[in-house]
Amino acid sequence: MKTGALWIAFSTLVVREVRRFTRIWMQTLLPPAITIVLYFVIFGTLIGPRIGEMAGYPYIQFVVPGLIMMAVITNSYSNVVSSFYGNKFQGSIDELLVSPVPNYVILLGFVLGGVARGLAVGVIVTVLSLFFTRLQLENVWVTVAIVFLTAVLFSLAGLLNAIFAQSFDDISIIPTFVLTPLTYLGGVFYSVDMLPEFWQNVSLANPVLYMVNAFRYGFLGISDINIVWAFVMVLVFIVIAFTSALHLLARSERLRS
Repeated sequence: MKTGALWIAFSTLVVREVRRFTRIWMQTLLPPAITIVLYFVIFGTLIGPRIGEMAGYPYIQFVVPGLIMMAVITNSYSNVVSSFYGNKFQGSIDELLVSPVPNYVILLGFVLGGVARGLAVGVIVTVLSLFFTRLQLENVWVTVAIVFLTAVLFSLAGLLNAIFAQSFDDISIIPTFVLTPLTYLGGVFYSVDMLPEFWQNVSLANPVLYMVNAFRYGFLGISDINIVWAFVMVLVFIVIAFTSALHLLARSERLRS
């Protein structure tokens, strides 16, 4: 395909994905905003004052970056897994696979749709957090880069889940038993320095820890891990997920009806 045709195919997929979640914004954008506001109320108003400071910052200010990242992760993932599996279930994915559109364009189209939703929810949550605490931005480039790369990674993870899923129940297994525990144990609500040395080392195996801490560094300038290593880890996971998804699309054994 020519470059112009590739761009049309790619932009069409992205626009379709964006319109999909914006058309039903009361189901895709409003619920996560309400959920995070409840977190702000509970940890900012009720629990935060009792905890006091963490790493030299008021507790609510410490957890806000983690809560924003949690919203981005969850929504990037859920957007792609539900959209791609919906196409797979309806059989419309077959039309894409037999079309002259390259697999990498299909992959990027779905992923960018997930990134758009994840970042949209992230912006909404960030604005809402201003009603509960004062945000500072120590490093805008680190903040923007890590949130974008995180959205890309979990959009790819959602697509991989959708490829392997054989029923609608299968698309909820990974978020429930893998994604949620990794997120809650990824340093969103605490500093890993509070843990015993053994559990600190165990926490280093959690990829979410690197993303949350890099994002917190962008806002507050503090981190439990090396920022360069955090970016390396995220990029490595993206390369692995992207090549795996591209390979599975090429084989298409789990996709064609």
